[in-house]
Amino acid sequence: MKNTPLILERFWDRGTPCPFDEVIDVRSPGEFAEDHVPGAINLPVLSDAERAEVGTQNAVAGSFAARRSGAGLVARNIARHFESHFVHRPREYRPLIYCWRGGQRSASLATVLSEVGWRVTVLKGGYKTYRAHVLQELKALPARYRFRLLAGMTGTAKTRILHHLATRGAQIIDLEGMAGHRGSVLGRLGAQPSQKAFDSRLLAELEILNPGAPVWIEAESHRIGDLYLPLSLWNAMKGSDGVEIRMPVAARIEHLVSEYAHLIADPERLKRELGRLAPLHGRRRASDWLRLIDAGQWSVLVEDLLRSHYDPGYAASHRRTFSGAFRIADLAKATDGDLDALADELVNAGAADPAGTET
Repeated sequence: MKNTPLILERFWDRGTPCPFDEVIDVRSPGEFAEDHVPGAINLPVLSDAERAEVGTQNAVAGSFAARRSGAGLVARNIARHFESHFVHRPREYRPLIYCWRGGQRSASLATVLSEVGWRVTVLKGGYKTYRAHVLQELKALPARYRFRLLAGMTGTAKTRILHHLATRGAQIIDLEGMAGHRGSVLGRLGAQPSQKAFDSRLLAELEILNPGAPVWIEAESHRIGDLYLPLSLWNAMKGSDGVEIRMPVAARIEHLVSEYAHLIADPERLKRELGRLAPLHGRRRASDWLRLIDAGQWSVLVEDLLRSHYDPGYAASHRRTFSGAFRIADLAKATDGDLDALADELVNAGAADPAGTET
């Protein structure tokens, strides 16, 4: 053998560039879709169907028959990857390869690549090592940062403010963007990632932050749609100071009608989503919402949802959950000009000590 595959004993240091030319995940596409090392590419040595087939053979005919059958499948898939992916890689090419536990699937590709003469590294323990690394880091990292919370009732443009802060060089974490959900019953933006993938995305964001500067983050619940925040982050948020955005109801309604245009364009979906609130508010109010949807009275609908559901829930939750000091920031409307002015104010103030009027 020209080059014995190296074994990586641990994941590379937090926040440092990846020391490999490519990170290759050889698990099946379904495993890769659930979660993977950030930046990894998927070159499966077994497809989802092939992996299931080998597993069935192992259960029915035994491990030898399964390995014999799997070897042929793996060989064909590796050959295909050579013809399509590796054919033009230079002599200095250095990949990191991993599978589920750093076993036969990663070893199969690593052995062939090493025979070519490339310096190949296999992640010891495979994806399970990476997943353990994620969970360990998520327990420790949040305590190192000074979070500054953006709070405010539904419709106060908190996410947009967050991104206006980012354009001015402020550090932010957009939890709703990572979760694919706005955090309310109507907040689903599409298919959410798996919990494992969300954790990976969150860690990737945390690792690049500067502990010496504040990090702006929305005052979210511990749950965003179907996903949960790590307990360490949630505890750090609950004790953090911040700013509470206040905006007139009419301006909030205007902003929400614009932000939720995708639901207005799909009235039947909106009806289904609001149906989940019927047990909380009764059939009569739920029927009123359906009539407003049929009549296209969007502003009236939004105002009723704010007054009957969202605002009371926010007031109770905020006081119960967050113990930090919040100063008030009044916002007339959610125009880009208004958000620019507020972002400038927050950045110029430094928000290093936002204590002021407590809510």
